[in-house]
Amino acid sequence: MKERKKTVKNLLLVLAGIVLGALVFSNFEFNVSPQGLNFSSRPNFASATNNIENYPIQTLKSFNEAFVQIAESATPSVVTIYTEKKLNERLISPFDFFGHPFDDFFGSPRRSPGNGHRNVQRGLGSGVIVTEDGYILTNNHVVDDADQIYIRTSDNRKIDAKVVGKDPKTDLAVIKVNVKGLKPIVIGDSDKLRVGEWVIAIGSPLGENLARTVTQGIVSAKGRANVGLADYEDFIQTDAAINPGNSGGPLVNINGELVGINTAIASRTGGFEGIGFAVPSNMAKKVLTSLITTGKVTRGYLGVSIQDIDENIAKGMQMSKTEGVLVGTVVDGSPAAKAGIRTGDIILEFNNANVSSSVELRNSIASQSPGSVVKLKVRRDGKLLLFTVRLESLPSGQVAESMNDERPGLPSVLGFKAEEQVGQTAEKLNMKPSPGMVVVAEVDPSSNAFMAGLRKRDIIIAVNRQNVTSPDVYRSLIKNVKKGDLLFLLVNRSGEKIYFAFNL
Repeated sequence: MKERKKTVKNLLLVLAGIVLGALVFSNFEFNVSPQGLNFSSRPNFASATNNIENYPIQTLKSFNEAFVQIAESATPSVVTIYTEKKLNERLISPFDFFGHPFDDFFGSPRRSPGNGHRNVQRGLGSGVIVTEDGYILTNNHVVDDADQIYIRTSDNRKIDAKVVGKDPKTDLAVIKVNVKGLKPIVIGDSDKLRVGEWVIAIGSPLGENLARTVTQGIVSAKGRANVGLADYEDFIQTDAAINPGNSGGPLVNINGELVGINTAIASRTGGFEGIGFAVPSNMAKKVLTSLITTGKVTRGYLGVSIQDIDENIAKGMQMSKTEGVLVGTVVDGSPAAKAGIRTGDIILEFNNANVSSSVELRNSIASQSPGSVVKLKVRRDGKLLLFTVRLESLPSGQVAESMNDERPGLPSVLGFKAEEQVGQTAEKLNMKPSPGMVVVAEVDPSSNAFMAGLRKRDIIIAVNRQNVTSPDVYRSLIKNVKKGDLLFLLVNRSGEKIYFAFNL
């Protein structure tokens, strides 16, 4: 009987241990790394407690007080980030404000005391506290390649920091300080942000003596892309004054919530000209969470190249209006290829949402986790098709016979000259001879073809949706073209398939 009671007691203790363990580790996830098994807690973000947006504005004083409250609410969460990098016996030339991690610090590299062979390059930027236990969000270019990092808080504490993770594709990074009791900012929903809303930028522009500078403006635009700052761009544009040193600092809304990470300025002079760019908080939060929990960012991969559809391409595709995005290259063995997506397909919807631009679709795909199943609505030859695709993980990245008609003036009508990829043509273009291939040998810089984007070395795959299988076929397809006609080309450029449409 005693043995039975002892067994029951031990069983209860085991069960209690299991329950307690479940409670303790319910907020943790396992992460298997090459070094072994690690635990990585999910970030405990601050919840919204402010209600500044509903502050009543009845007088100029109350209007002024509203902005004071926004600044007072957000400023304690902003830090100045200092970096140091040891250099060999050489000085680094100045770079533009977009490219180099130490652009945000004015001053030449300084020689380290007692070491005649090394210089120390010092950088300065901004960051924003996102958790009470010391996680700080900033730009990748602020901390990239730094040998030493420390921060200074709003109450003037100097604290050493280390990099948790970096994502150059969005120019975001997370650093960590071993301090608790910090004041994290509340992360807002950048999707709800509207053009014309008031916003405030906080950071340390131009140097440490101007730490926690507050500037105010409006949201000038959303969804800015092709700026050339990162691989994945969906920037908030603002006229709140942003200068070198503001990089990594917060852009906050009228409720004091983080809606963006200030990243760069567009400037001809290097100073403030009213155009600044910030990474949206929703994109930043996904990257932030992934870096904290796994140390890296994984993105969905479809396996296609895509491009926007302009009026000329729409005409070439016999579309009644410009909508969706056009599929160029479909990578062999990719999720898209397995699902049956083809070159020339027009993607109209992604997960039941309309697709309006290639940048939007690219960001939507990347935001999905590998293994996610997504739905695509596609138009092919006038028919609507539905595809279900399981995304994978994004991979870590000639004497030529003239192809022109003998009619005088035809090359000038086309605006470019195409030849078979053999002999002197292949040699001149530094390409491997490929009999039967038709390659663009010359493009008139003043032509519509050049303006549309056609370049030398582009291999012509199709003309007006007819495949080019030989030089003779190419000749027959361009034989009757005349000035004013729309020419619709599909070309292969370094393995990527691209469409071009332009009037002759």
